[in-house]
Amino acid sequence: MSITAEHDREHGCLTIRVQERFDFSVHKQFRDAYLKLPAPARSYVIDLAGTEEMDSSALGMLLLLREHAGGDRAEIRVVNCSPSVRNILRIAGFGELLTLH
Repeated sequence: MSITAEHDREHGCLTIRVQERFDFSVHKQFRDAYLKLPAPARSYVIDLAGTEEMDSSALGMLLLLREHAGGDRAEIRVVNCSPSVRNILRIAGFGELLTLH
């Protein structure tokens, strides 16, 4: 499985880890990771340490998560990006929408 999720109920943080490819093939798993919570998390961490490739559908999935999490008020951090994935996010302007670490 390429998506794993861990919900820290005490801090209200959902961490979603993406392994290998972040593309449309993981859309349902990614969406289910945050929609199946009983209530929206207060913050989200997207861990891309194991992500080798990312395409435009992944950008769309991140936008849908941002909308679900409250839009401009959303606290979403993308962590452990490879240089190539970080470059994709920066070129697409995601540094202004999400926090990139």
